[in-house]
Amino acid sequence: MHQPGSRRNRPRLAAWVALLLVAMLGIAGCTIGGATTAGNAEPTEKPPVAHITSTPAVGTQDVSPIAPVSVAVTGGTLDEVSLSSSAGKPVAGQLSPDKTSFTVSEALGYGATYSWSGSATGTDGKTVRVDGSFTTLTPASRTGGTLNIADGQEVGIAAPITLQFDDTVVDQAAVEKALVVTTVPPTPGSWAWLPDDNGGSRAHWRPATYWVPGTAVHLDAKLYGLNYGGGAYGDQDLTLDFTIGRSQIVKANAPSHRMQVVRDGQTIMDIPVSYGEGNEPRNVTRSGIHMVTEKYEDFLMSNPPFYENVRERWAVRISNNGEFIHANPETTGVQGSSNVTNGCINLSMSDAQEYFGTALYGDPVEVTGTSIALSAADGDIYDWAIDLPTWKSMSALA
Repeated sequence: MHQPGSRRNRPRLAAWVALLLVAMLGIAGCTIGGATTAGNAEPTEKPPVAHITSTPAVGTQDVSPIAPVSVAVTGGTLDEVSLSSSAGKPVAGQLSPDKTSFTVSEALGYGATYSWSGSATGTDGKTVRVDGSFTTLTPASRTGGTLNIADGQEVGIAAPITLQFDDTVVDQAAVEKALVVTTVPPTPGSWAWLPDDNGGSRAHWRPATYWVPGTAVHLDAKLYGLNYGGGAYGDQDLTLDFTIGRSQIVKANAPSHRMQVVRDGQTIMDIPVSYGEGNEPRNVTRSGIHMVTEKYEDFLMSNPPFYENVRERWAVRISNNGEFIHANPETTGVQGSSNVTNGCINLSMSDAQEYFGTALYGDPVEVTGTSIALSAADGDIYDWAIDLPTWKSMSALA
């Protein structure tokens, strides 16, 4: 008797069972293979934890030669590091105590390429390189400066500090900020920018009143690398140390026909002299505070059309307008009684030689009693002819 599910249907069931087994084996095979592949894969290497940062950034162009320059590491310490120019010259610098930074301690050159070299080790023990380069700017022009006083010089109580720049300074405020004057004892004073006919710019520092004798003066002018404006940059730093000598003041009252030399409050000379005749403006000895700037045992003087290349003895220059205190034997007979000169102060030969021996750069010469005052028209140093409020207003930082 035939029943449902009889043998006739068994071959079909067997086929389905076989297919199912094959499928299960295939799935099992895939699972095993995947596990095997994952188990045999190489582990991914972690990057070094040490990270290098440089200032300026690697590849930077037109870097200021006085800009801060350093390299630093996080996640480790610097093993060794150096910065060198393209010529191979090392740049001075300092490694921090914890060895995480190196800071350059000197100015760089203009228009030069500098390269880092060295290495650092991270907290993971891995080493990384310190490398890369940057380039400093090339100025359109470089401006230098000249001081009126030599290092170590002793000067008189009216001497200003003068700084003559060999080109026009556009950004005078930036430059003035870099001109630092310190004194012992402390002395009030300020910079002023005076008109310049020498093809550049000039700044003078003057105390509010005459210097105290014995004052020590220091100028620190950080000018190298400084942007002067107009494409110009500072050519070099300047420093200066000098001292103020004894107090010596010349009192020169034209109507009196006499001249006194006062040393530390005591009159050491009181002599007959002759001042400018005053018959025309060019022959008027200027009133105001002059200053000794130069002296010559022999000097050829000219005052066209009156005379040219006349040899004068014991000549002490007190202004660039041609005013000197000097010997003139030709006026000895009227010295003390009449003013007959072309503007100079004439002395006898012996008095001129004696005064010459006492004169010091920066000594004030106070002329009074004439019809024309000392002014900017009379030369480079007329600082004391300017009242203090006006002088202060001539600062670029006023």
